[in-house]
Amino acid sequence: MPGWLEIIVRSLSLLVVLFFITKMLGKKQMSQLDIFQYITGIVIGSIVATHVTDLSTHFEYALIALLIWFLVPVGVEWLSLRSKRFRNFTQGKGSVFIQNGKIMEDNLKKERFSTDDLLEQLRDKNVFKVSDVEFAVMEPTGRLNVLPKKENQPVTNKDLGLKPAPEKEPQTVIMDGKALLEPLTNASLNTNWLETELDKMNVSIENVFLGQVDSSGQLTIDLYDDMISVPSPSEKPLLLASMKKCQADLELFSISTQNEQVKQMYERNSKRMTKAIHMVERYLQ
Repeated sequence: MPGWLEIIVRSLSLLVVLFFITKMLGKKQMSQLDIFQYITGIVIGSIVATHVTDLSTHFEYALIALLIWFLVPVGVEWLSLRSKRFRNFTQGKGSVFIQNGKIMEDNLKKERFSTDDLLEQLRDKNVFKVSDVEFAVMEPTGRLNVLPKKENQPVTNKDLGLKPAPEKEPQTVIMDGKALLEPLTNASLNTNWLETELDKMNVSIENVFLGQVDSSGQLTIDLYDDMISVPSPSEKPLLLASMKKCQADLELFSISTQNEQVKQMYERNSKRMTKAIHMVERYLQ
């Protein structure tokens, strides 16, 4: 076999093997590398590079080496899940850099972190003053997690005593000009509803690059042609406007009638409608 052809065959073969090894090692191998996983990645890459470019090596040796470096991480991960002490040894432990608003200088030196390094990591978290931090820890993966002081944390609905309506994840119902049946079913919708909504917008499904439905059943779309603007969903504002008009009509009927009993009925229902509007207004705006 010519050398160039052997390199192609080895490259493609080891690429397939490496793909399946990485897939079986799991997503953690790609997203959060601890010390042992970092070493494993380097060694596997070196094995593949060596046996692809050096034709004097035996191809089966590469497969054996990759098999070993697949089994070893799997075994280490298995032991780590069952032993906290072993997990601390192979993956390391988090180092507290800031506690109760005070920098732990000894921990910084232990991890070979300078003050500039700490400030850079804090800026990555949109924190520019150390005094704003209550707690900060460097994870074994090298990521710094920061807990701001209570007065510097964003205000939440719970802090304001609000109870927002539950919201489900949006469903992508159109992609590349084609309807996706499974997301439509997850949203309790069908293709007839989708066609009706697109007709309201005067848009053909073939011209839609992406379409999503939120938890309230509103469809938003993005067209292939960026020069064409699509109106924003109007179901919620229209519903709110209808409720306000109904409340205003009830007040008008109350003023217009001479029958005292009917007047009280209109006033009572007007107050109920006002209360209902107050309850749902923030969800419909």
